[in-house]
Amino acid sequence: MNLSVKNYKKRAFKPSSKVVIENQLDGTVKATLLSLPDYQANGKTKEEALNNLIQLLQERQPEIVMLEIKPSHPWQKFAGMHKDNPLFEEVLKYIADERSQFE
Repeated sequence: MNLSVKNYKKRAFKPSSKVVIENQLDGTVKATLLSLPDYQANGKTKEEALNNLIQLLQERQPEIVMLEIKPSHPWQKFAGMHKDNPLFEEVLKYIADERSQFE
């Protein structure tokens, strides 16, 4: 498996993010950042909860990276290794002939 990590500067946050606003049973409001669900803040009002969430982001300054995972099969390194072999076409024909006997 191949991994590559792309780093983004701390100021690379999008100017807008989706936030879930929930009224709590105790009368407070909870704001949760959808893209980072561990980032939650409470407040007496929606505005206070959002301001507390912004303050939390500024305090913690999370580093956001993009992790690309390129899956690879263990046999992938052998793919195409015989393409330049002059007998390759003959082997393919032999395989096709063998398969046709079972059809």
